[in-house]
Amino acid sequence: MARIADLSTVHFNFRMERRLAVISLNRPDRKNPLTFDSYAELRDWFRMLPYCDDVSAVVFASNGGNFCSGGDVHDIIGPLVDKDMKGLLEFTRMTGDLVKAMVNCGKPVISAIDGICVGAGAIIAMASDLRIGSPEAKTAFLFTRVGLAGCDMGACAILPRIIGQGRAAELLYTGRSMSADEGERWGFFNRIVAGEILEMEAISMAQRISDGPEFAHMITKTMLAQEWNMSIEQAIEAEAQAQAICMQTQDFRRAYKAFVAKKNPVFEGN
Repeated sequence: MARIADLSTVHFNFRMERRLAVISLNRPDRKNPLTFDSYAELRDWFRMLPYCDDVSAVVFASNGGNFCSGGDVHDIIGPLVDKDMKGLLEFTRMTGDLVKAMVNCGKPVISAIDGICVGAGAIIAMASDLRIGSPEAKTAFLFTRVGLAGCDMGACAILPRIIGQGRAAELLYTGRSMSADEGERWGFFNRIVAGEILEMEAISMAQRISDGPEFAHMITKTMLAQEWNMSIEQAIEAEAQAQAICMQTQDFRRAYKAFVAKKNPVFEGN
């Protein structure tokens, strides 16, 4: 197994808080835009997470009062204008691979969203398992504003499942900004907290999850993704098999023994 601490990062910030990986984009002077390199590095980093036993959850934090301003106009948008279809498809598949890597990383991902969260930044927030925002959070899927379709990086599949078809359609057609209040009412944000405690609250939530049964959380994340394409009957059978697997873990035994002893269980992830 790899160790997350051994994976070098150049294009985004990374630190460990106990068993939590805390990351953020590192260009606060530009409101943290993504580049070709940061896209690829994030994709590869999330792809490695299933093999890293030293991390149980991820916090994707803001930096300098903003989450992410999307693809860098000069470093990405400009070069894309001159690419042929093969080059364009390579790029769009690479960006989609980041979402796939987040969904399939096996670890809960909590985004802490302050300030600007637009374009691909909004997609990263959308692809996270949980989202905490500040009152200043402004989220926009602004692809139509630059002449593109709203169906970018899985937005037409994932966003309606979070906030509903009609609300998702409005945001994806208009590209308008969704306020923090709207986002909380619509279910995009799990909660809104003051900006000065935003990252701390996200870490606290991630830590509470991390203290739970890690293997079982991996199963939960897997089923949340896979059951999108299942009938109710298929989902019930898949969950029966998933629970039977979890019942073979030592954490299940630990929970039972703790219950009998009237103690809180201490999970070890196996």
